[in-house]
Amino acid sequence: MSLLFSIVGPDATSARSLIRVHKARVRYQQLTCEFTEQRADDTPPRAFSLTCQELVHPDLLHRLAHLVPHLCLLTEQLTETPDYWPGDEAEPLPAHFSAFTVVGFTIGNGGGGVTLVGQRQLAGGKVLNLTSPYVAFHDEQAGYAYAGLLESTLEQALQEVEAALRGKCTDYRQLDLFAPPASPLRIC
Repeated sequence: MSLLFSIVGPDATSARSLIRVHKARVRYQQLTCEFTEQRADDTPPRAFSLTCQELVHPDLLHRLAHLVPHLCLLTEQLTETPDYWPGDEAEPLPAHFSAFTVVGFTIGNGGGGVTLVGQRQLAGGKVLNLTSPYVAFHDEQAGYAYAGLLESTLEQALQEVEAALRGKCTDYRQLDLFAPPASPLRIC
């Protein structure tokens, strides 16, 4: 994404910056991310590796979940059937994806492609780690048939990762006993 947004960190309310995510992963409900930040067009980007201490917002988990059908095809875990793809982006994934999760991704070639990282829960309770082959979004030779759909789905996940870096997280603090429930979104 190439828009200027509020910067990461304590000066986030008064300045704008450009963030380019290179790698993102959610583990134990916390985001770990490698990215560059450029505070102005005439300044060089600075590289960061960050683990957010707050729990990720459900919107990020939802966007990662919609990468699962691509992970399953790319790692040859499932074959495409007429009812393979989810019907609507707002609904949960179909049951045949219930054993799979996408936990992260790595952007390659300057944003020209991606490698997905995920897991499959096996029947015996063990977890199989999955890493997709690299997919170039605009590869005309033997490319992934759903590269355009993957790119747009990934872009939505990237927007949520950027929002998390700028403070969008789940409010996990315990509520007062008699206080009305607060909104689950909090700017950290």
